[in-house]
Amino acid sequence: MQQLQPKRRSALRIFAGTQVYTVKRRLAWLFDGRRYASKQNTSPLPYLVHTHRTPLYRKLRDVDLEMQQNKVKNLNLAIQRLNGSIISPDEVLSYWKKIGRPTKRKGYVDGMVLHYGKVTSGIGGGLCQLSNLIYWITLHSPLTVTERYRHSYDVFPDSRRDQPFGSGATCSYNYLDLQITNQTDHAYQLLLYIEEDDLVGEWRSDTPNVVTYKIYEENHHFTKEWWGGTIRHNQIFREVNSLDGILLRNEFVTENHALTMYDPFLPENTAYKKNDS
Repeated sequence: MQQLQPKRRSALRIFAGTQVYTVKRRLAWLFDGRRYASKQNTSPLPYLVHTHRTPLYRKLRDVDLEMQQNKVKNLNLAIQRLNGSIISPDEVLSYWKKIGRPTKRKGYVDGMVLHYGKVTSGIGGGLCQLSNLIYWITLHSPLTVTERYRHSYDVFPDSRRDQPFGSGATCSYNYLDLQITNQTDHAYQLLLYIEEDDLVGEWRSDTPNVVTYKIYEENHHFTKEWWGGTIRHNQIFREVNSLDGILLRNEFVTENHALTMYDPFLPENTAYKKNDS
């Protein structure tokens, strides 16, 4: 397991490292030989694969409502670049290649950003909600997640959580990317929109579903570390079932470890249990 003890890095080192990884990613987009999805068509394909919605506004301690309102502005801009994306067979959808760098010139504003476990603000803040949603609905599809980064910090206690801990995908332009590969023989379409106070995502296809998926966690626990911190752990799996409910197989998805920024042993903090998704 990766050592999660907090590391103190200077602002200069963080900046320099970010620039290096950003350039490496741009070079990869140009020369890695992958076919990146570029088509967009917002006319829905006929078959719904999976849909999910998440609330845009939450009661979060020490988070100004304006930051959440700004997040919605940022989400609207990113959705314009991603909505209707078509992934044909053997193509890769790159989250950041489609969105591009969030800048003031493009209309992005200061939104909530989690930086080394602390809540702060930054241009384009809040776009992790979008990458989390896309990752979650992709787990309920035949598409393959070929690049995803877990959240290194568990910042807020569970509150009305209906997904397993660690079932999201953090993002930071452009080196913490979410990449989804279509290893099937059919095209898939990503639809994204805001409906009232919810962010909604759908995967659709040109072929009907032949299986269903259920996402669940195992081995959820907290550990006290020798240096004084607490780490949250779990493993994510998915059941693949036939349309008539017969279990075909269980698949390992990922393993999560995150520094906990609150006291997880208070009575109100309860763990997520296996549930239908």
